Amino acid sequence: MASTEYHEPLELLSPETADMHRALVSAIEELEAIDWYQQRADACGDEDLKAILVHNKREEMEHFLMTLEWIRRKSPDMSEKMKRYLFTTLPITEIEEAEKAGAETGGAGGGDDSLGLGSLKEGNR
Repeated sequence: MASTEYHEPLELLSPETADMHRALVSAIEELEAIDWYQQRADACGDEDLKAILVHNKREEMEHFLMTLEWIRRKSPDMSEKMKRYLFTTLPITEIEEAEKAGAETGGAGGGDDSLGLGSLKEGNR
C-alpha cells in the first residue's frame, strides 16, 4: 500500500490526523523531487540545463522545509525529536547515550552538546 493512501477509513480519522497525513505525504513527495532533480543534474551534460535543475532542486528543499516546520509546530513529539537531533555536533548515534549519561550524572543533557555545564548568560548563573 502506498504511503499516499490512508490505512484506516478517512471518516474515522480526526481532521488533525488527516492534515498531518497530507503534510507527511507532501514532505515525502518533496524529498523525492529533490532526489530526482539531483540525479538529473548529475546526469546532465548541458551546463545551463544543469543549473536550472539544481535551482529546481533547491526550490524543492524550501518546500520540504516549510512543510517540515509546519509538522514541527503541529506535533510536540516531532518537535521534541527535532530539538534533540537537529543542529547538533555530537555523532548522531551518540546523542541519546550522551543524554542518558547526563541524566545519570545530573548534567543538563538535552542534546545541546553543553556537557551539562550550563550557560554563562545573565540569569543562568
